[in-house]
Amino acid sequence: QAIMHLIKALVEDRLRGEVDIVPANNSLMYEGMDRGKGEIDVHADVWIPNQRDFMEKYVIEKGTVVYSEHTYAATTGFCVPKYFAEEHNLTSVFDLARPEIAALLDSDGNGKGEIWIGLPGSAQVAINHVKVRDYGLLISNERVEADFAVNYAALDDAVRKGKGYAFFCWAPDGVWVLHDIVQLEEPPHDPSCVKMVQPKEDPDWLEKSKITCADATKQVQIAYSKSLEERSPTITSLLAGIALDTELVSSWSYEIGSKKRDPAEVMREWIANNPEKVNSFFGL
Repeated sequence: QAIMHLIKALVEDRLRGEVDIVPANNSLMYEGMDRGKGEIDVHADVWIPNQRDFMEKYVIEKGTVVYSEHTYAATTGFCVPKYFAEEHNLTSVFDLARPEIAALLDSDGNGKGEIWIGLPGSAQVAINHVKVRDYGLLISNERVEADFAVNYAALDDAVRKGKGYAFFCWAPDGVWVLHDIVQLEEPPHDPSCVKMVQPKEDPDWLEKSKITCADATKQVQIAYSKSLEERSPTITSLLAGIALDTELVSSWSYEIGSKKRDPAEVMREWIANNPEKVNSFFGL
């Protein structure tokens, strides 16, 4: 939402253009950019390697979609509140398997700790299913799949009560501004320690998958239809010039997601307070 409204405000206020924001999943976005008829011109939040299949088809093979050169890093892992980590000497994801730690993560009294692993049905939640198993965390814990709002509400409650909580986390995200959390260490990423089969590929995906190291750092950037270069070269020049970073996007996420502020208002306020940064997007 933040990046969409940033682009919308800059195009409308500085370039006197018009921008519509339309709902769509990744498939629809890439198909729209591929057709090049103005149905969907911009995808404001491309994550690589998560969208590598789309990149190979539309960017590399067909050449109908362009990725901006400016990128920022996105990371994923498992987090706990900082006070919980410091009090119980938690530094590694493997510490979550310690029986005394799992007992502190047990909120329903069934004898096992809970670890939120993500949104049901997502590709990442399938990855996390494999990781927590192969990290040996299921000896004393169980996996929890739930909506993002459920996770954040449980985290808020744990922090308010000073209790333990473990969850899948990522950056950029407003939770880093909202709470003092720490990401637990994992074995460094190496392609050789990842064998992932998604549920849609094979009914025996869980048995055939194995992951024993951290996720690769993601690359986040803006994508736009190649046809936009001819239809509106000024706008494509702006899209190519927008340079963001993880901390900045996390701060926007906090304002919009945690403080429930209107994204258009947040972005216009940020634009007004950061003229030099905004001018750099335009090459000034």
